[in-house]
Amino acid sequence: MSSALLVIDMQNGFVHPEGSLPSLGMGMPDIDRVIAENAAVIAAARAVRMPVIYTRSVFRPGMVDLPMRMEGLLPPHFELLERGSWDADIHAALTPEVGEAVIDKNRYDAFLNTPLEQVLRTLGVSSVLVTGTVTSICVESTVRSGYMRDFDMHVASDCVAGALGQHEASLSIMGAAFANVLPWREAMAALTASTETISA
Repeated sequence: MSSALLVIDMQNGFVHPEGSLPSLGMGMPDIDRVIAENAAVIAAARAVRMPVIYTRSVFRPGMVDLPMRMEGLLPPHFELLERGSWDADIHAALTPEVGEAVIDKNRYDAFLNTPLEQVLRTLGVSSVLVTGTVTSICVESTVRSGYMRDFDMHVASDCVAGALGQHEASLSIMGAAFANVLPWREAMAALTASTETISA
């Protein structure tokens, strides 16, 4: 069994205090701790040669590919996460290394209309450990979609962030039906032990 770490949308626009959504008062609680935990799990994955894959929510100038429901949440003519902008970049504390895949998407589900599944299949991945933002939106959408594609999904409960109430409810829902939800150190230990057992 091969595993990969999937880091969802840890972009300036979502998690940096000067990013577009925090500047609108839509920042997430405890985000500094979540960034630090993501940095730690990424380092741990690299240390055991587990592939690290990133996703970015990015939109064309003019937001012509923005999901319809998101339009109602933003001020008129407000642009965020524009392709190629600082806002759309991965947070500097979590910068991808050369050779690590970065999957751009314009919908919550990171599998929808992207090469994510192809990348995972090419790497021989069957188990996916998910971190990132937002827990109840892009994280949960991607976890459900991965589960329906027969990937063994895991969610690092200490590496995801979202609105209070929604965050906790989403972790509960994912844990009940779609994924193993546990702290990243426990998840990494289990996935690494599983890989070693099969290799032996």
